[in-house]
Amino acid sequence: MTYPGLPAVLPFLDCLSSLKTTPRTGWLYHGIEHPESIADHMYRMGVLCMLCTDPKINKDHCVKMALVHDMAESIVGDITPHDNVTKEEKHRMESEAMEKIASQLIPKNYAANAQEIQALFQEYEAAETPEALFVKDVDKFEMIAQMFEYERKYAGEKNLEQFTWAINIVKHPQVRGWAEEVLAERKRFWEQLKTNTPAAASNESSKN
Repeated sequence: MTYPGLPAVLPFLDCLSSLKTTPRTGWLYHGIEHPESIADHMYRMGVLCMLCTDPKINKDHCVKMALVHDMAESIVGDITPHDNVTKEEKHRMESEAMEKIASQLIPKNYAANAQEIQALFQEYEAAETPEALFVKDVDKFEMIAQMFEYERKYAGEKNLEQFTWAINIVKHPQVRGWAEEVLAERKRFWEQLKTNTPAAASNESSKN
C-alpha cells in the first residue's frame, strides 16, 4: 500500500520532531534534570481538553488547538521571559514560523490542512473565542500540575512556588477547580514535609 504525498510531508515531520526533543526552558532554569519536552506539554494539554464538560465549548476544537498552539516553537524554540524578548517580538517570531510551516513545510496538496493549522494558532494567539480562552487556561493549569510533579519528584528539595502565580489568570471554572485541587494538595505536601523535618522532630521531642 502506498500513501500519496508521504515523502513530501517528511520536512514537516522533521520540523515537528524538534518538539519531542526540545525541553521546556523554564524548568531548565530551575535545575530540573531531563524536564518535559514541548511535545509532552502539548500532548497532555490535548488530553486535558478532552475532559472539557462545558457544553458551550467545542472540546474537539480545543484538542486541535492544544496540539497546534506551540508548534511555532519547533522553529523558534521555547521563548521565556528570561530571554528578554518582548511579547510583540515573540508573537512576530512565532507568527513568521507558523507562516513558514504552513506555506513551505506542509505540502501544497494539503493546503486546506495547512490553513486550518495556521488558523488554530492565530485563534489561540488572539484569545477571543471561548475555545482559545479555555485552552489558554489549560496551558496554565498543565504548568501548575507539572510544577507540583517536579516538587514531588525532588521530595521537596526544589520549591517551585513562583509558578503558582498562574492560577490568578485561570478563569474557566472547570480548569480553575483543577488548579485549586492541585494547589491544595501541594499545600498538604509542603506541610507534611515541614512536620517530618529533623528540626520539627527535635522541637517535638523537647516539648515531651
